[in-house]
Amino acid sequence: MSDTGKSPGFSRRSFIKTVGVSATVSTLSTMAEATMARAERDEATKAQGPGPVKVSMIVNGKPADFVLEPSTTLAEALRFHLGLTGTKVICDRGSCGGCSVLVDGKLLNACMTLALDASGSTVTTVEGLAQSGKLDPVQESFLRHDALQCGYCTPGFIVATRALLNDVPKPTLAQIKRALGGNICRCGTYTNIFNAALEASGQPVIMDQKGA
Repeated sequence: MSDTGKSPGFSRRSFIKTVGVSATVSTLSTMAEATMARAERDEATKAQGPGPVKVSMIVNGKPADFVLEPSTTLAEALRFHLGLTGTKVICDRGSCGGCSVLVDGKLLNACMTLALDASGSTVTTVEGLAQSGKLDPVQESFLRHDALQCGYCTPGFIVATRALLNDVPKPTLAQIKRALGGNICRCGTYTNIFNAALEASGQPVIMDQKGA
């Protein structure tokens, strides 16, 4: 004789057991995902060094692979490992702009940027502005306006001007002065530099220092 007191399907006990197993599986799955995410995060932020580390980037359109001490600056990597001496190291403290380069399109002081921090980035130096043997309009304009004397600061000014014109194609004189404020010309050829920037942007130049 069948037990008519029991209803078909899940009992309360089996329901609780099922819920418990499901909760346990869900908890274990969540814990596993968290562990994997933590491992990936630790790997991404893992300290490198103290010995040489591998650094890879694109410099002036070409792959560049280095094995460098973690303390190597981007300026040192460019100058000593790639021979791109247009990146000048003058003050070596990020205050003169002589080492200006573009990293992923952003103007940076290479003397204050670790090469390791630029790994995976696209770097453009003053040498990389010329394309197919033709100078960049900024470079041509600096030549026409004789925007240099000793020439030591010139590469940094050219790169900084190119960065400005990439963001603001037709800047005002005030914008040019502000954008180039991080670059120092010890010879004082600022008027010619500003004229070069104005002409490169397709605008009229200002009067020269003699008022001509």
